[in-house]
Amino acid sequence: MPKDPSIKKVLLIGSGPIIIGQAAEFDYAGAQACRSLREEGIEVVLINSNPATIMTDVEMADRVYIEPLSVEFVERIVAKERPDGIVATLGGQTGLNLATQVAEAGILERYNTRLLGTPLRAIRQAEDREEFRTLMREIGEPVPESWIITDESQLGDAIASGIWPLIVRPAYTLGGTGGGIARNVDELLTITRSGLALSMRHQVMVERYLSGWKEVEYEVMRDANDTAITVCNMENFDPMGVHTGDSIVIAPSQTLSDKEYQMLRTASLKIIRSLGIEGGCNVQLSLDPHSFAYYVIEVNPRVSRSSALASKATGYPIARVSAKIAIGLHLDEIENAVTRKTLACFEPALDYCVLKIPRWPFDKFVGADRRITTQMKATGEVMAIDRAFEPALMKAIRSLEVGIYGLANKTGHTLSDMELEEAIRVPHDERLWSITEGFRRGMMVEEINALSNVDPWFLRKLEGLVNLETRLKVNAPAFKQMSKALESEEEEAQEPLEERFGSAVRLLREAKRMGFADRTVSEFAGMSEGKLRKLRKHLGIVPVYKMVDTCAAEFEALTPYYYSCYDTEDE
Repeated sequence: MPKDPSIKKVLLIGSGPIIIGQAAEFDYAGAQACRSLREEGIEVVLINSNPATIMTDVEMADRVYIEPLSVEFVERIVAKERPDGIVATLGGQTGLNLATQVAEAGILERYNTRLLGTPLRAIRQAEDREEFRTLMREIGEPVPESWIITDESQLGDAIASGIWPLIVRPAYTLGGTGGGIARNVDELLTITRSGLALSMRHQVMVERYLSGWKEVEYEVMRDANDTAITVCNMENFDPMGVHTGDSIVIAPSQTLSDKEYQMLRTASLKIIRSLGIEGGCNVQLSLDPHSFAYYVIEVNPRVSRSSALASKATGYPIARVSAKIAIGLHLDEIENAVTRKTLACFEPALDYCVLKIPRWPFDKFVGADRRITTQMKATGEVMAIDRAFEPALMKAIRSLEVGIYGLANKTGHTLSDMELEEAIRVPHDERLWSITEGFRRGMMVEEINALSNVDPWFLRKLEGLVNLETRLKVNAPAFKQMSKALESEEEEAQEPLEERFGSAVRLLREAKRMGFADRTVSEFAGMSEGKLRKLRKHLGIVPVYKMVDTCAAEFEALTPYYYSCYDTEDE
């Protein structure tokens, strides 16, 4: 179906101030949406209270209102501009909550306008904990044992169940705000009070805490014609209990079998269809690492933080496509902006690995509690792309700009063995480096898995990187000899270095392919970074560039982007 001809002017609700859990990714979504709508000849009116964004640039929309994001101001703008529709699913939780309040205030009927894209009923079903739980049971999707609480006096059944620990999930909040894990009655009462106070609906869900289970996310798209696709699936490095915004996230999933992947994909598509969401949607699921049992955790009926990650990871512009769906277009009518040959109903294919690491502000707030749980604390994140998990991880570590360039941080070696075990057991911002320090001290994959519940696949990869560090140190004399030989080669021809130092050259190639920086390798080799780089280039160990084209090179791409890696073929 072509775009709805009755829609000529649209009000786009932004995400407001940058706060924990809702940062620049929603400016990215809003700016994409403005461009997408204007491509279709739609007049765009934007309201956002934050002037320090791209979306509030006067070139981005036809009218820009830098006003408080409140029902009162939205009504005043609607009364003045008389938009044909309101798009609320691209402004984060702020936009979603505000649209719900606007609808309940009767403003849509009063000014003959409507919510575009995901309908209000779907937003309520996804955000209201009780309605969501009821719908999941109706469609046969498993949800954990849970209790809906609107007053702390209703906690009796949850306490009497004897299920501990329990997790508290407030309705209509962002980044897990007001929630937490309760291991006893006192903690449950404290967290529930906080959650009720912060919930727009004064409602929380208390449910069984799935300790040690994997957390997996699917980014899903659906149009009004009920065509639905999965854009990307992502797997959390950390098990359940750490907010996904505070976890290292890998796309596509690395540890799922095909059966597990297809099972969770089918569930995600079933959920988005049953909700009737039109546009992008994020489905979070939990998977038992020892069986095929899984539970549906929650759904974000909007473009989310993970949507920005998925868009950049796949090259599939979720916010752009969601905006076009909102004005009536179907997925099979929207052109893929990268290939310009395929349509938005083609699922992206990834032939590389994408890894996200959160960035916390603990370097500025040194007295803060560095433990990470269900309430998000990260204020940003970095993303890296490479051929495999290990080099993507090493790239992302360097991108954090915290003065760490590899798998050792500044304090790990100072911990006693007991302190190190505790640092591996309790999630905190530097647990990754605590795990690698454990491998340096001879801990086994099984020991670290028992302490952390991090999947053994990830742990074996980290163990391999730590072992590679050791091999680089052992081969330090060979690297120094190669460097000296290279200096003398400039004056007299000698046998090629590859033939004289074959194993050391192969080791250097492996280290670069695994993502080790010249700075790190030179430290292990006991030589200057400049000499190491000169040696590497002489040996022809230089990066090549690979393409992000949404289709794993199945179709020619006209506007791809690229990432560097140490491979053989340059695209």
